[in-house]
This record gives sequence, structure tokens and C-alpha cells, in this order.
Amino acid sequence: MDAATEQSVVLWPLLLFTAATLGLIVVMIGLSSMLGGRHQSRLGDQPYESGIKPTGSARMRFSAKFYLVAIIFVLFDLEVVFIFAWAIAAPDLGWPGYFAFLFFLGVLTLGLIYEWRIGALDWAPKAPRQYRLDAIESNQLRNARK
Repeated sequence: MDAATEQSVVLWPLLLFTAATLGLIVVMIGLSSMLGGRHQSRLGDQPYESGIKPTGSARMRFSAKFYLVAIIFVLFDLEVVFIFAWAIAAPDLGWPGYFAFLFFLGVLTLGLIYEWRIGALDWAPKAPRQYRLDAIESNQLRNARK
């Protein structure tokens, strides 16, 4: 078989899949516009929140701590996937694989301790009283060293 024939054999399934996908999209959008409702009313244009009247703005601001904790969760969640993969391959890996796994868990533990120490997992800010207590303790430690 020459190169042009081989290339066309490889491209046909991709082109057929692309055409079918685009056709399905056009059919779904066309049917929804033809069969969808066309009435507008004051009540119909309001969002429905499980029977509760919406209050306030939909543009709420979230603390950056929320996103930080979410990113940390995703990070540790992905690392659990690696632990499952190791558990499946553990019999074939032997002792070197076990020690590599222990090293991996050690790095994870150090990362978690670091995040805990810097306060990345604290949801609420410290109260002003806590700041004063921390300042008093640090001054006492400095004075004790002198």
C-alpha cells in the first residue's frame, strides 16, 4: 500500500467522527430552538432556588483561603491515585518499590506539616486577642534568650 492510501485509511474514521459530532450538535441546538418555550414573564425570568426566593447578588466573593484549601485537596487527592497505582504494582516492585513508597509518603507528610504550619488550612483568621498573646509569647522567648 502506498503512503497516500495509508494516510487516507487513517483519516477516514477521524473525519467521520468529526462529521457525526458536528451533525449531532446542529440537530440538538436546532431541536431545542424549535421545541423550546418562547414565552417570557416576570416570574419566568427569575432564577429558581429550590423554592426559596433569591436574595442578594449572585456575584459573591469567596475568600482566597477557600481556593487554597480546594487546590490542596486536589493535590492530595491526586497523590492518593498514585498510592492506589503503587498498591496494585506492589508485589512486582519488591523492597525497592516499598522504600520508594515510604519516601513518597514522607514527602507528602512533610508537605502537609508545612501547609499546617504556615496556616494554609486555617479557615478563620486569628482573633486580635490571639495576635496579642502571640506577641507576648514571642517577647517572653526573646527576653529569656538574653
